[in-house]
Amino acid sequence: MSRLRRLSLVIAGWLLGAPVALAAPAMPGSFIDDLERLQQRLEAGEIEAVSERAASQAERLAGGNAADRWARALYLQLAAGAAARADDPATAADHLLAAREIRGVESAQQDRWQRDEARLRLAAGEAAEGARLLADWITRHDGEPRDRWRLVRALAELERWDNAADWAERALAVTPSPSEPQRGLAITVFRRAGLDAEALALLADGLGESSDAERWRQAAALARRLGDAGQAAAIWEAGWRRGVLAGSEDLHRLIELHLAGGTPARAAEFLAEALEEGELEDSEAHRRLLAQAWEAARDRERALAAWEALARRSDAGEDWLRLGQLAHTWGRQALAERALGRAQALGQGDAERWLEAMATTAAP
Repeated sequence: MSRLRRLSLVIAGWLLGAPVALAAPAMPGSFIDDLERLQQRLEAGEIEAVSERAASQAERLAGGNAADRWARALYLQLAAGAAARADDPATAADHLLAAREIRGVESAQQDRWQRDEARLRLAAGEAAEGARLLADWITRHDGEPRDRWRLVRALAELERWDNAADWAERALAVTPSPSEPQRGLAITVFRRAGLDAEALALLADGLGESSDAERWRQAAALARRLGDAGQAAAIWEAGWRRGVLAGSEDLHRLIELHLAGGTPARAAEFLAEALEEGELEDSEAHRRLLAQAWEAARDRERALAAWEALARRSDAGEDWLRLGQLAHTWGRQALAERALGRAQALGQGDAERWLEAMATTAAP
């Protein structure tokens, strides 16, 4: 391998991508010697001196012949490497932009510098330009999955959610097992782009092995947002049974989801057990919710028993009235009369009308 080719590969290795071998015009030995010395000084940590010398040489060689232009490109690449080592990605990117604009530089090398420039622009916080350069590069090359994830993150920073979602789908297509940060980024992007079904599918993938309570909550919330309260309840119950979701707030949410999801019997069972075990306060509000759950489940015996227990405890006219209405509807006339009579005594006007209707119905 020639000294020039070996030198160009070493300089390329200081940047972000894998170096490529390129054909290049012959250069005077003095340039090659100088570039090699600068390379050695940079490796020794003389970053500022190398940066100044490389930039000065690049400026001096502007407008020369083909060999001068190639030498200028290598000096600019060397200056970019020095700037990157100095944690100055913006300056490094500017040097690469100047290098790839040099007339006569092969398109393959221009593409490589574009990819590195894009990464440096992103590192410098220049999200819009970095995303533009990287998207153009990925469109023309396969690249690595991490290039696509960089682009997704940049587009998310720019709040270009639809575009970010499109690239997230492409990134997932080449990432069979996304990392948790990648998964989280894609989920955020999908949700902000209004693609709740896609976000839920990604959340649900491998959910059973996850101990992240927030992930379980997000999955249930997305299912509910999609109008599938039943699935939301199933997800929440699975998380509850695995112990990932716990505590009174999560238990309350589980009961609410079962009520909304068309499985009130499950809500009643969880609530009854929680009250018996002391996991929830044995309050009138909870007892009323239990009665409503058994009523929604059409479990007549449990519903009537729950409403009667509540009415005796609260002695509220509205609770006696509801007990009487249900008892009459379900053919428990003696209970209905007692309950409606008590509701009437407590000032519930509707109770009198129900009693009159019962009397009319019972008359021969």
